[in-house]
Amino acid sequence: MLQTSANTLLPPARVDRLEQGSLSARSYLALRSALTEGKFRPGERLIMHRLAEMLGASVTPIREGCLRLVSEQALELRSGRFVAVPELTLSRYMEIRTIRMELEGLAAEMAASRIPKETLPVLHQLHEKYIVAERNRQTALAMTANREFHLTICAAAGLSMLLAQIEILWVSMGPILAVYYSDMPLKHVGGEEHVKLMNALKKHDGKKARAAIVRDILLGGENIIPYLSKGT
Repeated sequence: MLQTSANTLLPPARVDRLEQGSLSARSYLALRSALTEGKFRPGERLIMHRLAEMLGASVTPIREGCLRLVSEQALELRSGRFVAVPELTLSRYMEIRTIRMELEGLAAEMAASRIPKETLPVLHQLHEKYIVAERNRQTALAMTANREFHLTICAAAGLSMLLAQIEILWVSMGPILAVYYSDMPLKHVGGEEHVKLMNALKKHDGKKARAAIVRDILLGGENIIPYLSKGT
């Protein structure tokens, strides 16, 4: 197992304070967003009363939000006082990658016949932002642009339940990508497969769209798998 900062306490200013309203739902969304954006690393311990102080809420809605993320396997319950981001292991990454290839591949294939024309320029803009951000080592911008590129395609499939499942996988990908950009030598930036994917969508070729998104996910593993294999 890869050794990570399992005992690290949560530093300040990584999640915004909550507005009043449904604090349980808002707690869930704030923590889910922070995980998706890679603001927490694998193995990191999140103490509930500190999260409550940071978010400006009581411990009860924070616990409820955390337990919802535990049910989605984005967090692990360690005690009544804290949760933890799952450790980054090769087996966990491979499971997430396998499911992503199937679900995102299906979404891309479906999107090829349904994607609105106005969505294609949006994808092109996101792709350009991603490439520039990676070239300049702007990690947060690269992660955001790449995630939005993928999820925009998945949303174009028009299947809300499928999109919801894919979004859950991206919550688990956030901490992995935080390590990917900070600790791993980059070999693949996704440019070529993104272009192939956009061309396939433009031509309404579902099979090529599926193949391109699967290939993009596989190529990302060329950085991650060797890195994680060292810890097994």
